[in-house]
Amino acid sequence: MSANLVSDIIDLKNYIESQKFKGWDPYDGLNSKVFNAIPLLNRSAVFRLVWIQLFKRNPINLRNLFFVPKEYNSKGIALILQAYCNLHTAVLKNPELSEAFGSKESLRSQIIWLSDLLEEMVSPGFSGAAWGYNFPWQCRREFLFPANEPTVVATHFCASALFAAYDTTGIEKYRTTALSSAAFVINDLRRTPHKDGFLFSYSPMPGNDTIYNASLLGSRLLCLCHKYGDDASLLELARKSVIACCQSQNEDGSWTYGVKSVTGWIDSFHTGYNLDSLATYREISGDNSFEGYLNKGTEYYIKNFFNEDGSPKYYNNKQFPIDIHCPAQFFVSMSRLGRFVEQQKMIEKVLSWSNNNMKSSKGYYYYQLKKGISSKISYMRWSNAFMLYALSFLINEMIDNDRFF
Repeated sequence: MSANLVSDIIDLKNYIESQKFKGWDPYDGLNSKVFNAIPLLNRSAVFRLVWIQLFKRNPINLRNLFFVPKEYNSKGIALILQAYCNLHTAVLKNPELSEAFGSKESLRSQIIWLSDLLEEMVSPGFSGAAWGYNFPWQCRREFLFPANEPTVVATHFCASALFAAYDTTGIEKYRTTALSSAAFVINDLRRTPHKDGFLFSYSPMPGNDTIYNASLLGSRLLCLCHKYGDDASLLELARKSVIACCQSQNEDGSWTYGVKSVTGWIDSFHTGYNLDSLATYREISGDNSFEGYLNKGTEYYIKNFFNEDGSPKYYNNKQFPIDIHCPAQFFVSMSRLGRFVEQQKMIEKVLSWSNNNMKSSKGYYYYQLKKGISSKISYMRWSNAFMLYALSFLINEMIDNDRFF
């Protein structure tokens, strides 16, 4: 796998850099200059939903036709930043990789540039550093997220990447900015009582309070802020969210996406987010009392979302649409859960299947495969940044476990 993995990373890194880190997103339809020039459309929640889905589900990319610009996305930049930090680590461990990924000095320069960009993208007006997306989006018919409205998911990935940048560069301002995101979680997100704990809201906006992976990513972020700032009170808050989410785990080890019936599906990559968060809580807090939930969830994840041939499943009960997040998150979770060696054969199968079915000859990865006509549009945040992020974990696992040659 070594040579092919290095080649995959080179191809994708070169593609991302050729795009200057900008791109489209599955949900960016409301950035259309045509749509925004028609007030009757822009003011209707129904029309906004239809317009977003027209762009998201269409296998033909309409964005140039309707003047949707390629832009920076904060989570996309964060994923790329984390990937570059991981590649810097890989080069330090194995200097021969500098020919493929760049010297440690050149990677460090890119890391600083990306980190400074991410700091510029902080959403103003909140208790601490927080990040949102570069486009407005409609959540069902309930409410409209304005562009750059921060969410705990985007903030988690951005702050995590800045901590990694601090580790790599030693530049204090990155740690300071990332640490301040704890105040966003504590002061700006609601806490909905649930079971014997509570759930952090997805964002400061009302009406998005019962999503398990969002709450657990909030917990993971607080754990990281404790690690880098030594505030034990953050661990107790994180634990309350962990309690609520673990007590909501199904008997078979699965989680629904959220509490409400409308969010009652069970999917692959959000399960991976849950597992990553529990693993980080255990590692940083030293609290092993949720080990049973973590192990049961991990076994469910491995057994129910990946077929013998390496093809991933989106949902627990059906395969399609196959989303690039599904294989990518598998690589990240197997690394964070310490399952790389145990699952190496399946990892190789999943990577091979992904490259054979979801990789373009231009180096980027497709968004989704469907039973009918698939969406092979190149999306920066959703597809390419996330896959580079995932592959950067794999290369370090290969080196650490003497699988690299």
